[in-house]
Amino acid sequence: MELDWLLAIAALLVGLSKGGIPAIGMVAVPLLTLVLPPVKAAVLLLPIYVVSDVVGVWLYRHRFSAANLKILLPAGVFGVGVGWLTASHVPDRAIAFMIGAVGIGFCLNLWLRKDKGASPVPANPVKGWFWGSLAGFTSFISHAGAPPFQVYMLPQKLPKAEFAGTATIVFAVINAAKIWPYQHLQPYTAENLWSAAVLIPYALVGTVLGAYLTRRIADVWFFRLVQVSLFAVSVKVLVDAVFYA
Repeated sequence: MELDWLLAIAALLVGLSKGGIPAIGMVAVPLLTLVLPPVKAAVLLLPIYVVSDVVGVWLYRHRFSAANLKILLPAGVFGVGVGWLTASHVPDRAIAFMIGAVGIGFCLNLWLRKDKGASPVPANPVKGWFWGSLAGFTSFISHAGAPPFQVYMLPQKLPKAEFAGTATIVFAVINAAKIWPYQHLQPYTAENLWSAAVLIPYALVGTVLGAYLTRRIADVWFFRLVQVSLFAVSVKVLVDAVFYA
């Protein structure tokens, strides 16, 4: 019964993230690791991500940053490839530590720096390829691509719908790129697919709810929510990497 509730909550969180509230979906894997091995949790959630992606892309099909997609899509797929090739060689704790440190460092820099009124920066191919590749890599390892993506995107200060749409499309492509490698590394069983199918309604409700909340929340509160979610998840990931095996 506890597992059923945790799975339902995790699917809802994934849907919310696909509906336009990034970083919240990152809580899903850590939540399931309370009762499941990390790899099994990540594999179980991928079909939920993919189904939610379809709805999310449709909802944001007219709102995205084309300049950033041209950079982040190939970079993200490249990062997935690197993750696949190195999955058995890089310790999970090392990846978790890196994810947490980057997220915390970015948030602290954003909150403590004196030039908070800095002008928006444009899309940058070099930075985009670095952070986009890292997003694809960390997404492959543990569905935790949000911190690198946000480190690159938040300084651009895009309108919230454009920011959310870009995130949704980028991670839809990254998740699609993970299907075959995941199947190769740990083949899906009929039980895995059935468990995922049962959770799809929760994910779809979350996706629609996330899009609704994104439209209703004022820009300043939307980005505060993104930043606080990123910081909270990053702290959780970092603490787990340091103190738990």
